[in-house]
Amino acid sequence: MTSLWKSTVVTLEMIKWEHSVFALPFALTGAVLAAGGWPSLRVLGWIVVCMVAARSAAMAFNRLVDARLDAANPRTAMRALPAGALSSGFVSGFVVAAVLVFVVGAAMLNRLTLELAPLALAVVLAYSYMKRVTRWSHLVLGLALGIAPSAAWIAVRGELDARIAVLSAAVLLWVGGFDVLYACQDFEHDRAAGLKSVPQAFGLDAAFWIARAMHLGMVCLLVWLVRLFGLGGMAWAGVAVVAALLVYEHSIVSPRDLRRMNAAFFTLNGVISVVFFGFFAADVLLHK
Repeated sequence: MTSLWKSTVVTLEMIKWEHSVFALPFALTGAVLAAGGWPSLRVLGWIVVCMVAARSAAMAFNRLVDARLDAANPRTAMRALPAGALSSGFVSGFVVAAVLVFVVGAAMLNRLTLELAPLALAVVLAYSYMKRVTRWSHLVLGLALGIAPSAAWIAVRGELDARIAVLSAAVLLWVGGFDVLYACQDFEHDRAAGLKSVPQAFGLDAAFWIARAMHLGMVCLLVWLVRLFGLGGMAWAGVAVVAALLVYEHSIVSPRDLRRMNAAFFTLNGVISVVFFGFFAADVLLHK
């Protein structure tokens, strides 16, 4: 039992489960917009369960698929699987358990969420193979997180509204942009290993411009979202703060200085998602 608990803790550390904060606030925003306020605690609870379970399954699966590549990359060689701190069998079992929790959560929400659960799982698990297939794998990762607001809308209403797809597209570009930046750290390794990415295909300078374009696109979509839902000043302020944080994120890293990439990737993006939810939820609740 002690060994099982220890392996579970190591697995949670490996997949950085606390980084569920990236996508969860956007899912909660979708839920609040769908309900026109706070959904029931029951629905909110199962949305959180589904989000954390899906991300945990996807991240653990990614570590399994990439274990050999991680071992060959000095930046990732000390991750739990290549370092021997976890067995592939245990991590495989963890993936299966997380998938089952996700399916149960989807079933507890409504019929459509259950019917769409296999499609959602296919999207979040497919990303692990994309760097072997396309230089635009960053957008597949963006899609994996971007479906969260639309999924939460379906969880609340049992149907999809085209307006919430604008928020999903914004999250797709946000995640795709910061993943392009993050991939710049592995430029040399990806080229040597034959992996595909925007930095590997176009070089670091171009990759930074592509990431900037994606994040500009995200802000434009958020402006559209505010107008589509007829939101007020708090939502507009949220868009402005998100835009300012993105500008700051791009100001602290450059193609020739990636030393603060972890601060840009983990800290700032976590702040962006939480701030966005706070402003948008406040706007909806104030005008309820």
